[in-house]
Amino acid sequence: MLSGCTNEQDAVSSEPAKQQETSKKTETTTTATEQADIPAKLKKPIKIAAIMQMSIGTFSSQYIAGVKEQVQKFGGEVQIYNADNDLTKMASYVETAITQNVDAILLDHGRADALQGPVEKAVAKGIPVVAFDNDLNVPGVTVIDQDDYSLAWKTLKTLAEDLNGEGQIVTIWVGGFTPMERRHVIYDAFKKRYPNIKEVAKFGTASSNTALDTQTQMEAILKKYPNKGDIDAVFATWDEFAKGATRAIQQAGRNEIKVYGIDLSDEDLQMIQQSSSPWVATTATDPAEVGRVQVRFAYQKIAGEKTPNIYSLEPHLVKKSDLPNKQISMNDLHNYITGWGQSNVAVSPWMKTLEEQVKNK
Repeated sequence: MLSGCTNEQDAVSSEPAKQQETSKKTETTTTATEQADIPAKLKKPIKIAAIMQMSIGTFSSQYIAGVKEQVQKFGGEVQIYNADNDLTKMASYVETAITQNVDAILLDHGRADALQGPVEKAVAKGIPVVAFDNDLNVPGVTVIDQDDYSLAWKTLKTLAEDLNGEGQIVTIWVGGFTPMERRHVIYDAFKKRYPNIKEVAKFGTASSNTALDTQTQMEAILKKYPNKGDIDAVFATWDEFAKGATRAIQQAGRNEIKVYGIDLSDEDLQMIQQSSSPWVATTATDPAEVGRVQVRFAYQKIAGEKTPNIYSLEPHLVKKSDLPNKQISMNDLHNYITGWGQSNVAVSPWMKTLEEQVKNK
């Protein structure tokens, strides 16, 4: 099962690598001669609808910040729609965006069974669509993700190595979300790979206050398993889960239990860097960079350029032991984690010209 996921990732990654190489060559040539002309369709302010299944926690807020930052640099406008975890509402927002004749639609999460029809309608009308962490398969739609298979495997492999392949763990996971389902595929493979690591409890709920709800649930688990050695580690498939579990463990004085998460934000970094924090590792991509990449793909589509059907951003393992003693932010992370936030994906030569034109207005 695991090798199948790895092969899939290789197939996904090969095309973007070619695109990146071509982009670098084109950018070098342009710099050596003159600035590239701005495509005709981008000489007017672009209106974008960014439609989110939900906006919970600091990962979402930093993702939104990345979207807004890139759109602003390009001189466009973006309207954020939050469906509050209601897929029917999310689909209706796509319909609204079509009616308003936006220039592009960005989707954050959501599922194909709810969005397929409205997205096909948008594409038929000539509105470019770029989705993030979604299972859509519509011709002309670019779907980007964080490579959830690698996210889960890098974290789980670190957990297994730290436990020397044996121990008791709690897993925090929730179904109904495309990235969560993908992460669970790897978790199933992990259990087969490390049969001496046993799951003693599993729970998870996505709510309006996931971190707090997780903390309450984790507190109950700690009372059920009160002795040192009952639980060795927690695998949290979302940083909101990791935050809740970390706080419960700290308040119970059970710091022998280590937390291994997925996703990262400035708030998460602060928690991980606390001297007494049980949160020791997480695997993530830069949420702001995800937003910026999604916007760049949308602008390339508007310009009439070819974009890939799928693209996976490379996730990075961030271990507490790799971080300095001083408090850092996400903007500093590239100094300690090689390759962090440096995707250089979906970059066209004219983008620099457009940004400079907007800046000089």
